[in-house]
Amino acid sequence: MRARDLACDFPAVTVDTPIYDAARFLAEQDLPGLIVVDDHGLPVTILPGTQVLRLAVPGYCQDDPALARVVDEPHADRFLHTLTGRTVREALPAQPRELPISAPDATILELAALMARTHSPLVAVVSDGRLLGAVTLQALLDRAVAA
Repeated sequence: MRARDLACDFPAVTVDTPIYDAARFLAEQDLPGLIVVDDHGLPVTILPGTQVLRLAVPGYCQDDPALARVVDEPHADRFLHTLTGRTVREALPAQPRELPISAPDATILELAALMARTHSPLVAVVSDGRLLGAVTLQALLDRAVAA
């Protein structure tokens, strides 16, 4: 089984997409992350859902989880609204890292190793300068269980 056999159509956003829209997209479609593409439709990075949360959750709650407990429910329920007016670009890591991009002939083990190495829940599959789709961690796990 190769990447091309496991790849499926997968939504993509640009760095200028509003982050609130990306967060809603992630939640509504139950996605582990999104592929961020350039103006030519080629992947520039993967945006895991956790990076969106990192922008929305106040830093003091990330640094000291006990402080999250003192925020009352009405305010806690509104934390995603702090994303309004911000873009995907702001959720991307400051330091570029290895892109989880694969050729269509990559094996399952190569895909799993890439996901593990890049801490990414999905791998973009690219061929001849064109995004073919993505392989998710769920697809890898489903294939491993079926084998």
